[in-house]
Amino acid sequence: MLIFSRKIYVYRVMIFSMIFLLSSCNSEVSNTEGNSETEDPIEAKIDSIVSKMSLGEKIGQTAQRGKSSRVKELPKDLKDAVRKGQIGSFLNIMNKEDAKELQRIAVEESPSKIPLIFARDVIHGFKTIFPVPLGQAASFNPNLVQEGSRIAAVEASTYGIRWTFAPMLDISRDPRWGRIAESAGEDPYLTSEMAKAYIKGFQGDDLSSPTSMAACVKHFIGYGAAEGGRDYNTANINDNLLHNVYLKPFKSAVDAGSATFMTSFNDLNGIPASANSYVLKDILREQWGFDGFVVSDWNSIKEMVNHGFAKDQKEAAEKAINAMLDMEMTSTAYQDHLKELIQEGKFSEKELDVIVKNILRIKFRLGLFDNPYFDPNDTVLYAKKHLESAQKAAEESTVLLKNNNQVLPINSKQKIAIIGPLADAPHEQLGTWTFDGEKEHTITPLNAFEDDNQYTIAYTNGLSYSRDRSTKNFQKAVSIAKSSNVILFFAGEEAILSGEAHSRAKINLPGAQEALIDELHKTGKPIVLILMAGRPITLENVKDKVDAILMAWHPGTMGGPALKNIITGVVSPSGKLPVTWPKEVGQIPIHYNHKNTGRPVIPEEFVQMDSIPIGAWQSSLGNTSHYLDAGFLPEYPFGYGLSYSLFTYSNISISNNTPKIGDTITVKVTVKNEGNRITKETVQLYFSDMVGSITRPVKELLRFQKITLGPGESKEVSFTFATDDLAFYGPDKTWITEPGDFKLWVAKDASDESNVLEFTIE
Repeated sequence: MLIFSRKIYVYRVMIFSMIFLLSSCNSEVSNTEGNSETEDPIEAKIDSIVSKMSLGEKIGQTAQRGKSSRVKELPKDLKDAVRKGQIGSFLNIMNKEDAKELQRIAVEESPSKIPLIFARDVIHGFKTIFPVPLGQAASFNPNLVQEGSRIAAVEASTYGIRWTFAPMLDISRDPRWGRIAESAGEDPYLTSEMAKAYIKGFQGDDLSSPTSMAACVKHFIGYGAAEGGRDYNTANINDNLLHNVYLKPFKSAVDAGSATFMTSFNDLNGIPASANSYVLKDILREQWGFDGFVVSDWNSIKEMVNHGFAKDQKEAAEKAINAMLDMEMTSTAYQDHLKELIQEGKFSEKELDVIVKNILRIKFRLGLFDNPYFDPNDTVLYAKKHLESAQKAAEESTVLLKNNNQVLPINSKQKIAIIGPLADAPHEQLGTWTFDGEKEHTITPLNAFEDDNQYTIAYTNGLSYSRDRSTKNFQKAVSIAKSSNVILFFAGEEAILSGEAHSRAKINLPGAQEALIDELHKTGKPIVLILMAGRPITLENVKDKVDAILMAWHPGTMGGPALKNIITGVVSPSGKLPVTWPKEVGQIPIHYNHKNTGRPVIPEEFVQMDSIPIGAWQSSLGNTSHYLDAGFLPEYPFGYGLSYSLFTYSNISISNNTPKIGDTITVKVTVKNEGNRITKETVQLYFSDMVGSITRPVKELLRFQKITLGPGESKEVSFTFATDDLAFYGPDKTWITEPGDFKLWVAKDASDESNVLEFTIE
């Protein structure tokens, strides 16, 4: 009956879609014929420009070039190339006078007077640096993310930067991968919400505003699924997983109006992303209707030769251009071979016209034809409100993982030992991809405590940097610890240890940090471990030796004041983990939204390795899916995070227990702050489709809300969703919501199953 009902529903959708399509086509024909006023004026201008361009100029629009920071003067050949119309975009031009001169040449001296776009990796701030994106995702606050990206655009545009290579929307289930720091973690819904916030912030209300930057969502597609967490590696993702997990945030980005896309380095199921027609043409262009342009990642076209997908750069150019990849970043395969490919009939100039129009369309939308220059207004850099926003983002991104005996918050009467390689590391706390951040503007935790004379502190780093293995300063650290009431140990990894090409096979604390914690533990003084890192850190060797753990990620420019406010109780921590935190590397990949197996774990029957008798009879030890040594649970689940208050959930209700396809459903819950502090709580709604035509995840995040509650205050939280929000990409390659039984959890994290509702779609 379930399959029969689903087929009827799918057939109905197909019939109605065909009727709508036919009526739309007829309408378009009738509107176009005899009514020239419906023609888009921008498209008319684009057509006019392209019709007059030479083949060389058209190829030039597909070229993105840069200048080495080591070269002080603009090379003459670079200026000559712009003068001839052979360059469409630049990246990393950070000398304002150079940018002005290149733009002047383009709009005044090139044959078609087409302006350039200047691009930069503005990932989590320009000058005012916000927490790394994985940290910002931990805030579960899209409004903060939007505000941060708006500030980044305002600051970066004073350098003429109107295009940023962000946000990164790769779903990542492997914290060994260095670029997990740039992601929003493992969940498609959370990443989609953050995608919309980033794009709205970067692009503003009007992309043509001089302070707006075109977003470039990356990496399309599958980069976060690289084998072994090794950067640039192969991704093998079946079609259902591709659509149901990895593509979802990118579809949200198209719906949010992202101006551009970037392809990924990896091959996807054997086809490098930069020449993958299935994702670039069939999905992005035809199914989703994207009309911006797509840029390759750095050198990724010519790297298809290394992949063994093209015999030489000419063939690589042929495969990429036929997949409708519009612009080539830094390498010159298009420049060197497109003309010849067109002459040989392997690509057509008419098809090239479509690509050029995609690029010009974004230049028009950016307002560059009307206003190609920029206002070098340095007064907005590090503006007071920018710093305040960065501090708030750092506060809301910080996750309290452990707080035994309410060690936190500390009070001003306590003598504080500040120890650790990240306590006063202004460059390191900025994190990865901060080309323009300046450590001179960073306020470290040590700075923040030193500036507040109500606290008595003693400081030594103990280790000069995170990878330091020298124990020469241990004794001083132990001495300071003994004379204190509480130890604040700032640990983690340097900025360079995460990010592109910085994957790690071991993700524990590097250097001698664990050894130093062991020595400090022997003093008997309570230890608060504050982590700064671009990924989850395995803590099995230290978690029982510390009393409290705060995950601060790499918190950015204002990380010091933010952490001081949390540690001293001015602000209650409210961050939640955007990624499942493993106990040890052997559990990876690990994620909450996994599938069930035929033999799911039965906790009561789990047998830990050390409890197995010597010489035991050979058996399957519970016959379930687990590790004998690490068990079946992570260190901390997705969505987890403590606060200085206790929250209770009550009065949980659902508006309709038997909805029909197309209905809207509302879930309500009353949340109460039982503590004596004002704080924030992220209420999470998960669902499970109990039986499907393909196996479904055990749980999926459906909605979340971050609310603020005062002491003793209650608030009703309402979640509304439609049955379409429960749809999945099925075996017949369509999106469907199948009738059947569902579960809902109103939860504090992905492991919380205390508040469950059930309903059936009829």
